[in-house]
Amino acid sequence: MTETTQTKTTPLPGAEPRSPEFRLAMDALRRLRQDLFHDAFAYRPLAPLRTDRRLPGRVRRYAAWTPHATVVAAALLVLLIAVASGDIGASIPNLLIVILSVGPVLLTLVRPVAAFWLSLAATALVAAFSDEWTDWPWAPASFAAHLVVLTVVAARTRPRTGAWMWALTAAYAFLAEALLGGGHYASNSVPFLFVSALALLVVTVRQVRRQAEQEVTAQQTVTAHERSRRTLLEERTNIARELHDVVAHHMSVVAIQAEAAPYRVENPPPELEKAFATIRENAVAALTELRRVLGVVRAEDYEAPDAPQPTLLDLDALLDNVREAGLPVGKAVTGAVRELPQGVELSAYRIVQEALSNTLRHAPGATARVEIGYVLGGLGLRIVNGPAPHPTLRKSPHGAGHGITGMRERVTMLNGEMTAGGTDDGGYEVSVFLPVALTEETS
Repeated sequence: MTETTQTKTTPLPGAEPRSPEFRLAMDALRRLRQDLFHDAFAYRPLAPLRTDRRLPGRVRRYAAWTPHATVVAAALLVLLIAVASGDIGASIPNLLIVILSVGPVLLTLVRPVAAFWLSLAATALVAAFSDEWTDWPWAPASFAAHLVVLTVVAARTRPRTGAWMWALTAAYAFLAEALLGGGHYASNSVPFLFVSALALLVVTVRQVRRQAEQEVTAQQTVTAHERSRRTLLEERTNIARELHDVVAHHMSVVAIQAEAAPYRVENPPPELEKAFATIRENAVAALTELRRVLGVVRAEDYEAPDAPQPTLLDLDALLDNVREAGLPVGKAVTGAVRELPQGVELSAYRIVQEALSNTLRHAPGATARVEIGYVLGGLGLRIVNGPAPHPTLRKSPHGAGHGITGMRERVTMLNGEMTAGGTDDGGYEVSVFLPVALTEETS
């Protein structure tokens, strides 16, 4: 049972407790002040549009100003409506009509919130000089101008700001209808509010969708980075485990041989016995330290394999398994076959294994060839596959897509070199050289 303790705030003497409704109203007013009153005349120029880099340079430069050209075109349309309209009385100067109609639309390019307030004020001013045969409270030019302003400002701000602008516009329409709408021919408040609500809804949906796409893209980028990092860490962990097994085996052999060596010599001198004892002690100490340090990479459920680690001698069994899986693969060996250090043998086996697995996943139905070259000072590997005979076949979804990363990790660990890439015929080739010092080969 969990006991929850609640702290009750005691109001100040003489102060009445505030209801949730009151706090909600105050919060709404605070947001309204933040969206439409705070820095309402701030300079916020409309940024150029981000264009596709694949477009030609001149086309890309012009396409970046598409939003600005759209706003200017809308302002010209409002100007034509203002000039062609005959609903505004002749007592208003034509220049004032143009400024009150076009000015707020152009102002949205640099001061969006101020453009809304100017448009609302211009709507009321133009309506005050209109005659009784004009639709109330929006003259034709004011109707188009205020609709454009609402849409552009909502697109440049957050959806909440668009909702506040529509609410204030609805409040203005209600007051205009209630106080001064009786002597006019018809009312266009309901059509304007309906059309503007649809425009703001479209803008809001577009903004929400674009924001969701940006969040999904960012999340996919983070996920891909984490997947790549996790795959790399897992591969390094596997390499560390195998390195632990290889080094631990050799250190154990050194310790056993150092312990048995004095018994193979009749009457060994004390100095020799002491030297072998020191070698054994150092080997045991190094083995203990190695197991302590590298043992942390083993998961709790990790079980050491019962069989020895694979080498190039086990490559024929691997190729047989791959052939049974449907991949025709050939093998060619050049040079004098000799035993190499266990780490080199294991890494070479794993590289061939991963390269053939990639062929099965990404080129189903193709043929492959494994070439092994024993050269002076190292081991050369070349795994190449041809193009898939049926490119339309659905590729296997298995695998994290980071097999090349694991190969490079193994090659880097041995100070080797690796190249991987497509071939001229549409296939894929992996070439690796693993250096082996002459002392290691002869030991």
